[in-house]
Amino acid sequence: MNDPSDVLIVGGGPAGMMAGYLLARAGVRVTVLEKHADFFRDFRGDTVHPSTMQVLEELGLLAEFLKRPHHRIDRAALTWNGRQMIIGDLSHLNMAAPFIAMMPQWDFLDFLREQGAKLPGFSLRMSAPVSGFIEEAGRIAGVRLGDGSELRAHLTIACDGRTSLARAMLPLESLGAPIDVFWFAVPKQGQGHELRGVVSGPQLIVMIDRGDYWQCAFVIAKGGAEAIEARGIAAFRAAILAAAPELTGLETVLPDWNKVSLLSVSLDRLTQWSRPGLLAIGDAAHAMSPVGGIGINLAIQDAVATANALAAALARGEPVDALLAKVQARRWLPTRLVQGAQRAMHERVLRPLLQADLANPKQPPLAVRLFNRFALLRRIPGYLIGHGIRMEHVRSPRTDG
Repeated sequence: MNDPSDVLIVGGGPAGMMAGYLLARAGVRVTVLEKHADFFRDFRGDTVHPSTMQVLEELGLLAEFLKRPHHRIDRAALTWNGRQMIIGDLSHLNMAAPFIAMMPQWDFLDFLREQGAKLPGFSLRMSAPVSGFIEEAGRIAGVRLGDGSELRAHLTIACDGRTSLARAMLPLESLGAPIDVFWFAVPKQGQGHELRGVVSGPQLIVMIDRGDYWQCAFVIAKGGAEAIEARGIAAFRAAILAAAPELTGLETVLPDWNKVSLLSVSLDRLTQWSRPGLLAIGDAAHAMSPVGGIGINLAIQDAVATANALAAALARGEPVDALLAKVQARRWLPTRLVQGAQRAMHERVLRPLLQADLANPKQPPLAVRLFNRFALLRRIPGYLIGHGIRMEHVRSPRTDG
């Protein structure tokens, strides 16, 4: 490509696809580079939260989006050693969609691809892995692809997750994480849609309702996977069944470890998200814990903030290096607060639980008991998960007609 794009986006995940759409909508020439041939991945986050659907509503896309197969969750339930509890309620949010839409992430990304394809400035290249950055005169001028070719751009945005190449070029702060997660799927019995957690002794299973099956997260101590696998898949199935007896038929759905995926949980953030010619957002800028299931939606908020700060200048062909820090300045507070809450959950609940070190493991934490007892208090976690901190609104220009 001899004529440089205005913007190259590395990574076709939620942050990359949303940023690409918003910038192209503003008249910016954007090329999104996705290393895989398709969007299909097992056990990617599939929760589209109210804050993300509010963005779609502001773009005039929500009604079309909700035509895609999905189901809706507006409460969170918890079973603590046999005690049934309701701990979160989103139904009272004053938003366009006061619920979580459960939809495979590849469907969400395909939706953004379809919308982006309608814009003349939007281009998506699949099977385009990036091997490095082009650096000239102290600034990033584009990327090198895995096949040795080069693409140049006035700005490169790294949206390629926690393994982003940008992380080797920018300062990174690790907050630590005491957990990892085994993911697996189990056919669902019965009706009703909810997000469920099950605590049984030192074991925690989170069950995400996917319509006809549960997407399950079996939380383990950091680095404990090898020891669990060594005990065999039969022992793992027995531990699941002991904690959640409703998860039946495990011999069929989990015949071996090939049906189980390990997520190594990270909690970290770049302390500087940009340098001349380069900006990192989403998981590339801040790896989130799966606690709360909000990583995707924070990434979308980053994308909106990026377009709000940069789109007009990029569309006019103006230099934007001096504007890049505005994105971090806007998104730094919500990133720190959310990661702080996740870290507190790790240290005060999950680590003691997994180490069987709770003072009274039969008794849920006080906050959980209060949420269950007072319906009004359930709106607090509902608000934090559904609305979030400093929710972004679309303010980038539209020049696509």
